[in-house]
Amino acid sequence: MRETIQTDKAPAAVGPYSQAIRAAGLVFTSGQIPLDPDTGTLIQGGIREQARQSMENLRAVLEAAGTNFSRVVKTTIYLADIRDFAVVNEVYGSFFPSDPPARSAFQVAALPLEARIEIEMVALA
Repeated sequence: MRETIQTDKAPAAVGPYSQAIRAAGLVFTSGQIPLDPDTGTLIQGGIREQARQSMENLRAVLEAAGTNFSRVVKTTIYLADIRDFAVVNEVYGSFFPSDPPARSAFQVAALPLEARIEIEMVALA
């Protein structure tokens, strides 16, 4: 069975994709950039604020799917500048105080709306 997850507590999808899909006992999130869910615009601030907003958006999507950060098994982080990694690591780590999930992080050429970060997750449903 496949179920689409949607919440207004995270930015709405701006294309032909879902915020998340629940299937086979897992939740697969779409990548979240640091958009304000109320305005749909990129938040102000640097990488610290952008990383925190991306994580808060993911929290809302996971909660809408009936799961949470403690059940995340894999994350992928896309960075516009890999030199932001140390700050992102600090912010990200605050959301996973123990037993963090597996993770990959990459520098990419560009992200939507000139965001500095995008994060996606896979969690147990």
